[in-house]
Amino acid sequence: MNSPTLTIDVISDVVCPWCYIGKRKLEAALALPEADDLPNVVIRWHPFQLNPDMPAVGIARKQYLEDKFGGPKRAAEIYERVRASGSAVGLTLNIDGITQQPNTLAAHALIAFAQLGDADGGDVKERLLRAYFVENRFIGNPDVLANIAEESGLNGEDARAFVTDPEHLADVAEEDARIRAMGISGVPFFIFNQSVSVSGAQDPAILLGAMQQAVARKEQGH
Repeated sequence: MNSPTLTIDVISDVVCPWCYIGKRKLEAALALPEADDLPNVVIRWHPFQLNPDMPAVGIARKQYLEDKFGGPKRAAEIYERVRASGSAVGLTLNIDGITQQPNTLAAHALIAFAQLGDADGGDVKERLLRAYFVENRFIGNPDVLANIAEESGLNGEDARAFVTDPEHLADVAEEDARIRAMGISGVPFFIFNQSVSVSGAQDPAILLGAMQQAVARKEQGH
């Protein structure tokens, strides 16, 4: 008999600071004492591009801030709050060090590549977030993605081939489109046991409560 599981579907982007913060809050929720009573947890990562029309080569960060926020002054106000929220969950976000805004399709393909095998997609996700927000690496570059794959114990050449294959990129784009068709327009977005959802980087207690609700619904046959 299979052990009961709690599936957690996380929809997020690797250039979304709130997704990084939300990942930390999910980890904190799973570390709460009450989480010991949860069944085996399986986390699945799904793509969502904040900027689906971004050129494949990306654009200069300065131009991105102009286009998205109307300039660096407004962006600075927004990111001040982001940095404070990141600091509260143990993240030191080097947002000012980002010089190039990437297209994230290939980065999402790398997570899909990791999840094909026995590798931990969450580890690759974590490395991508850290590469972008802390190390300021250009994660739109296949060479950088291959290096991140190797850092996660995957085969770099296989990863590079995967993330540059037009069919795999099309698959990621199609999943992104399916997610948007579900009505999801903001990330992070968490779905527990495909029945209870939470939008945004909510506090650990809220995420745990949603997990417990999803488990109870499954036990009741809903």
